[in-house]
Amino acid sequence: MSKNPLIILTGPTSVGKTALSIRLAKAVDGEIISADSMQVYRHMDIGTAKITSEEMQGVPHYLIDAFDPDEEFNVVKFQQYAKKYIKDIHSRGKLPILVGGTGFYIQAVLYDIDFTENEIDHSYRKELEETAEMYGEEYLHDLLKKIDPASAKAIHPNNRKRVIRALEYYKLTGEKISEHNEQQKQKESPYQFCYFVLNKDRAQLYEGINQRVDQMLETGLLEEVKKLVQLGYTKDLVSMQGLGYKEVLAYLEGELSLQEAIDLLKKETRHYAKRQITWFKREKEVIWVNKDDFDSDDEIMEFLLKTLEEKKII
Repeated sequence: MSKNPLIILTGPTSVGKTALSIRLAKAVDGEIISADSMQVYRHMDIGTAKITSEEMQGVPHYLIDAFDPDEEFNVVKFQQYAKKYIKDIHSRGKLPILVGGTGFYIQAVLYDIDFTENEIDHSYRKELEETAEMYGEEYLHDLLKKIDPASAKAIHPNNRKRVIRALEYYKLTGEKISEHNEQQKQKESPYQFCYFVLNKDRAQLYEGINQRVDQMLETGLLEEVKKLVQLGYTKDLVSMQGLGYKEVLAYLEGELSLQEAIDLLKKETRHYAKRQITWFKREKEVIWVNKDDFDSDDEIMEFLLKTLEEKKII
């Protein structure tokens, strides 16, 4: 049985995925599913560098502005929705393109990772929540380091939810969640796919990130965060812990000066880009597209289309 085709276009933040994805979608009669854990939220446009309806140029997009900031959205939900949209796009004879920088989301769809929930031990979860409140995120992260160093390396200490999930998984199954994820990664993809990772010179990438942050502030990031607060969205929400939002909130609450918040946002975004690149380097069967090796976007497009033809995707 032949597999259905799937194109992935990813890479670190601010590398230029959006503009290229539109050109690609138009060239292959494709539709785009956003693989971005933040652009899924309504009212969060500037801080997520969300594509505008003009920039979409008529190309259908899914999982953008799909949830309110206080609605739960996670990898399991992403996988469910993405699979449904992929099926729908195929049924209309179009090509699905996953575009975005959230590597774990892409992996979940590409290898159809099994997230069958184990029993949830509510009392243990509550205990871990209270531990985090009392001793802080780092303390919880250190507990994870002791039982599952690989997970601790992959999960940021501030991502309390995933740290707790990993600790919980270990307590319930006696198995490290990193080993479970590794087994899942060995699965064969149900798709005939092309997995492009866009990248460029690190110094240029970082410079682009700094410029983007300045641009976000010029186009009203402060006002966007103030509006979210007025709408009743609080800093304990997963969405409000996103890059750009937590730093501005810290400024609005008087924890940081504006300059400190800006510097921190730039630094955290650069760190995030570095972690994204590390993630994609660990993935198998990726095709690196180094922008510095091409003279123009036209050349990059030629390379993408040639590769898709060779892989019999188009």
